[in-house]
Amino acid sequence: MLLRVLEHCSEKQVRHIPKVLYSWRTSPGSKASERSEKKYAVEAGRLALEEHLTRQNGVKVGVREGAFPFTYRVDWPITEAPLVSLIIPTRDMVNVLRVAVESILEKTTYENYEIIIVDNGSQKAETLSWFREIQAFDTRVRVVSDSSPFNYSRLNNRAVRMAKGEVLGLVNNDVEVISPDWLTEMVSLTIRDDVGCVGAKLYYPDDTVQHAGVVIGMGGVAGHTHLRCKRGDHGYFTRLCNRQEYSAVTAACLLVEKDIYQEVGGLNENELTVAFNDVDFCLKVGAAGYRNVWTPYAELYHYESISRGYEDTPEKLTRFNREKRYMIDTWATDKFRDPAYNANLTLKRSDFSIGEPQWEL
Repeated sequence: MLLRVLEHCSEKQVRHIPKVLYSWRTSPGSKASERSEKKYAVEAGRLALEEHLTRQNGVKVGVREGAFPFTYRVDWPITEAPLVSLIIPTRDMVNVLRVAVESILEKTTYENYEIIIVDNGSQKAETLSWFREIQAFDTRVRVVSDSSPFNYSRLNNRAVRMAKGEVLGLVNNDVEVISPDWLTEMVSLTIRDDVGCVGAKLYYPDDTVQHAGVVIGMGGVAGHTHLRCKRGDHGYFTRLCNRQEYSAVTAACLLVEKDIYQEVGGLNENELTVAFNDVDFCLKVGAAGYRNVWTPYAELYHYESISRGYEDTPEKLTRFNREKRYMIDTWATDKFRDPAYNANLTLKRSDFSIGEPQWEL
């Protein structure tokens, strides 16, 4: 019933009330207690969602059971596989870069992509030799030189102008593919008309969560949710195992259509040279009317800060604080009402703990 009603409503007519208005009761044999008790209810829910999406999209959209009771996974169709340009800025650290690039080439089942390695002044002979080898090994890989002072936003913006793909992938040089269908999954979401940025599920090397969506306001600007949760955990109300909207996702692995990237002016290479440029970009994409989506079905390792290091020098801290101030002044992140996060939860931690209300309820 709700799905049919929603087909006649605008998004502005739907609201969430951030208060506890109902307590869940269970009784023996109740479908509220266990999926196996009422399998017909699971199937009825699946069919209702499948029929709704098919009506909305005009083509058959498959729906299957999700990883948790009464959750579902939609199989969004890819009728024509667009070319994806994966952009990877780097400087030396070939042992890290090699893992990233070779894992993409060896494991990725989606075939229509190119890899643009943006060399930001590599000097080591081993790195330069590998550049030649990898381009000879696979024609989908090309290395472009940009020896300007490090500016993450500018390096990506320049590479976008060289990209041949309809879809762009911003990828760090310190990731490693886990799930072979990661790119298929992300592309299937990216090419939807209402979707802007799509983010992946990233793990630290010890199989704990590094990225599962970004909440605006956490820590004053933005923070990652579910930090250090174990791989396989369901997360807060199953949020670690279901696709969902977030206000922002990390550019360590982010897909977006090239037209949208250009529409919002790309990454901010003037005020945000290193930090928060991905958050700012996602907020611009959201302000332009698109949804930013995170998916748990695209999994990669992220060996965070191996190549760049941490914000641990006076110069880096000064620049970081300047970029933080830009985000607060531009987006009011210290007062931001993030629709992807409940008002009753704390912004001081990433574990969805109850805290002081962020705003008047």
